[in-house]
Amino acid sequence: MTNATKPTPVLIEKENISGLKFPDTDVLTSKEEIQMRFSNLERALKLGNLEHNKIKIIFEDSEGIKQVNTTVWGVTDKRVILKQGVVIPIHRIHEAI
Repeated sequence: MTNATKPTPVLIEKENISGLKFPDTDVLTSKEEIQMRFSNLERALKLGNLEHNKIKIIFEDSEGIKQVNTTVWGVTDKRVILKQGVVIPIHRIHEAI
């Protein structure tokens, strides 16, 4: 599989996420992708809480695709919660690895 079709995400520190603007549209279109994203976020939450493992979250704000390497502290039906109360809307997340 090649990454030729995917733009390279810009690495960002979690402290800078709160200043980003997030559009209301979902970055994923299929039900399968949306379900997989939620499953991966639930797994990331368990890894963060049990083992304090960091994961890569690839998401998209109004300016483009970004990546943050962080520990997930919480997942609601609409947001992913990181340390210091930083949140990313789930509908703007491409993947959690």
